[in-house]
Amino acid sequence: MLDRTIWWHVYPLAALGAPIREEHDSAPRLRALEPWLDYLVELGCNGLLLGPIFASTTHGYDTLDHFRIDPRLGDEEDFAWLIDECRARGIHIMLDGVFNHVARTHPWVEQGLAGDTDWEGHGELATLHHGDDAVRDAVAEIMLHWLRRGIAGWRLDVAYAVPADFWADVLARVRKEFPDAMFLGEVIHGDYSSIGKAGSLDAVTQYELWKATWSSLVDANFWELAHALERHPTDILPNTFVGNHDVDRIASTVGEDKAVLAAAVLLTVPGMPSIYYGDEQGFTGVRGESWSADDAVRPALPASPADLSPLGGWLFTEYQRLIGVRRRNAWLTRASVEVLDKTNETISFRAFDGEHSLQTDLWLTRAPGVRVHSGGDELYSWMLK
Repeated sequence: MLDRTIWWHVYPLAALGAPIREEHDSAPRLRALEPWLDYLVELGCNGLLLGPIFASTTHGYDTLDHFRIDPRLGDEEDFAWLIDECRARGIHIMLDGVFNHVARTHPWVEQGLAGDTDWEGHGELATLHHGDDAVRDAVAEIMLHWLRRGIAGWRLDVAYAVPADFWADVLARVRKEFPDAMFLGEVIHGDYSSIGKAGSLDAVTQYELWKATWSSLVDANFWELAHALERHPTDILPNTFVGNHDVDRIASTVGEDKAVLAAAVLLTVPGMPSIYYGDEQGFTGVRGESWSADDAVRPALPASPADLSPLGGWLFTEYQRLIGVRRRNAWLTRASVEVLDKTNETISFRAFDGEHSLQTDLWLTRAPGVRVHSGGDELYSWMLK
């Protein structure tokens, strides 16, 4: 079941060393993911969530052609290779679909399908005309094209900005052929359940929990985390995360030690978790200003896992252990959650369904630590020494 997938989220253009703003080249960089697929499995994940891979002008979110692999990453033959390699390892692939806007130089602008407004003031991005039947037809066909080539679903970029009836219409068409495909909508603010249901999305990003997790750890204020957990949606699948391509690295925000506590929240609450590449190694990075603002949180990967710094190995091990707990308790995906106790520096919460229960205790007193247990059995524990 796709909702039980644990995703390893990669921003491929930067992770694989492609030029972003410099003169573009052509190279089969997708194939450089091969050693990282085994690493993904070793970590305990079974899904690869890829950032944009389609032809674009710079960072991938300024698409030029949704039917063509970005030459900086390879071609369709390289993508077919990736599909085969992932399938052989039992890895699902989710692609990033940018269907709110396109590059200002996209043919759709000249054809009148986009361009009346810039996206959030970015003059190089043109918003699609979502009420136009031709746009709906085109997006449905793009989704079907890549699903037919073996992907498992779509991350829908800035889904919150697209009219809900657009998603409801397009996804209904796609589901006629691929009823089990996963559609994850990027939603930042608002009522997650209402937005997701109106657009017929399968899952939505849980930014409220992300913010409460790091903020509680920074400020020693678990009341904020408790508030977010009490609002955690159960009637739509939340995509939980502590890092992605748009936010500061969790290790930079809370410190490497407290990053273990953040991972414990991520992997013991209900939802569908995703792990941003390198967070499991303690990668650091803080977003800056100007055109290169995101570069620090979108680093290049080394040629293989063997070339990683050994300094992150201990955190990788803790992620493995926590993912192991998650995989042995797959019911957590659709569970409910309740806060049992909280102070500024401690919190206990319980995830449960009709048959199972799992409790997580976090504390910042003296030395930060975490304990996960069920029915008197300790499933995981860690404390800073």
